[in-house]
Amino acid sequence: MIKQSALRVLEIEQKAIAQLVQYIDDAFVEACQLILPCKGKVIVCGMGKSGHIGHKISATLASTGTPAFFMHPAEANHGDLGMLTEQDILLAISNSGETAELLALIPVVKRMGVPIIAMTANSQSTLGKYADINLCIKVEQEACSLGLAPTSSTTATLVMGDALAVALLDARGFTSEDFALSHPGGSLGRKLLLKLEDVMVKEASLPLVSGQQTLREVLLVISQKALGMAGVIDDNGKLLGIFTDGDLRRVLDDRIDIHKTQIYQIMTPNSITAKPEMLAAEVLLLMQKHKISSLFVTDTNGKPIGAINMQLLLQAGII
Repeated sequence: MIKQSALRVLEIEQKAIAQLVQYIDDAFVEACQLILPCKGKVIVCGMGKSGHIGHKISATLASTGTPAFFMHPAEANHGDLGMLTEQDILLAISNSGETAELLALIPVVKRMGVPIIAMTANSQSTLGKYADINLCIKVEQEACSLGLAPTSSTTATLVMGDALAVALLDARGFTSEDFALSHPGGSLGRKLLLKLEDVMVKEASLPLVSGQQTLREVLLVISQKALGMAGVIDDNGKLLGIFTDGDLRRVLDDRIDIHKTQIYQIMTPNSITAKPEMLAAEVLLLMQKHKISSLFVTDTNGKPIGAINMQLLLQAGII
């Protein structure tokens, strides 16, 4: 019985979302075209459950390039309407289109000349008629078995808000870097904004050797620097190749004399490198693509100025 009830909810709400396709119409396009050149903010307003959904919509808009915040309609009727300016747009959410607290705002909003985008299930409702644009969020039935609690309708409203935010994001050419600027805290900001030069090891910590050094000497350097590799450089400091832990397993299988073999004879030339200005997340993808666990960072002259491995990326919160 419990399982059947839950599955029924999912089925009804999936159907409600599917039916929203018909409401991505000319009115939806007009709403986007109205918001895109807006010099102010999108002020989202709604009571009760619509208000909770409105909070999420305003947050999604704000984080994807459309300045927005939520204004509680009851508080707006007692002074908070001062948040609204003539450069703003009001996004009013009411399934019935008859929410008293929202309708009480209409005369002042109209007098200010602020455009109104409504989200209602009835374009002929009071709010729907007063709005400049009405986005339909009508559903056939609520998922609540009593048909009373807002369930399918709030889900549809949330999805319509997401569709609006993402359509605006795409129209603005909003990038992952732009997104990161509004999410500087936590792992999200680190993954998108942290550059390789911020996390790589440098200078004395670099495991660099000359081509004439023996494998035994190189193994000591690899062990001391603990990056799982060594970079082989020429007399001018330019990177010639690398030797890694994986290469060691290969040469030992070939019964190489570690005391006599010079590293230039067994190194991997033309190794994968990165530039210091690259995003750390970008370098992670590069390493995964080539199935390597470490690499050197070189300058414009091909000289190693840093090194990175998976462990350092993990410590930086990139992985």
